[in-house]
Amino acid sequence: MRQLIISTSDRLHLLMRGVAVFAVCLMFVTVVVQIIARYVFSSPPVWTEDVARYAMVWTGLLGATLSFKTQSDAVLMQSVFPDPPHGLTFFAKAVQSAAVLTFILPVIYFCFVGLRGGFAKGYLARQSGLTADTLGIPMAWISVAVPVSMIVILIHLFARWAGDDDVEDTATKLD
Repeated sequence: MRQLIISTSDRLHLLMRGVAVFAVCLMFVTVVVQIIARYVFSSPPVWTEDVARYAMVWTGLLGATLSFKTQSDAVLMQSVFPDPPHGLTFFAKAVQSAAVLTFILPVIYFCFVGLRGGFAKGYLARQSGLTADTLGIPMAWISVAVPVSMIVILIHLFARWAGDDDVEDTATKLD
């Protein structure tokens, strides 16, 4: 079971990295198209700004999953707090896990369930009733990045609990 959780985390990491790279490239291309259309043709397409913005949202949220998996998150905390003594490492990891869960679990919950209960009032349900003006797609396709990234971080946390503490490259572990 432990190996299944760690393997799932590793595969999700590779998938999220691919999607994040795609989102960065998409953002770059749409910004370049917008710049060229604006300054060369004096007529920028209306959709480029929204595509770039939504790609940036996906990039940022998926980037958070990547940094959590590789344990390159919370660098600020490392500069403020020294490494815990060897005997307190478990306690430090428990505090870190509690902090992650305190943030992630309510976000996941309220993505699906509203303040007064019921799935019809959750974040994703409310977003599905809205449409991106220039793209004509439901905002839920953009907003789903929030629960996806939080669930992936939760799976990475489970993998840490299962013993995936090393930060070696995931691609080498899967070979």
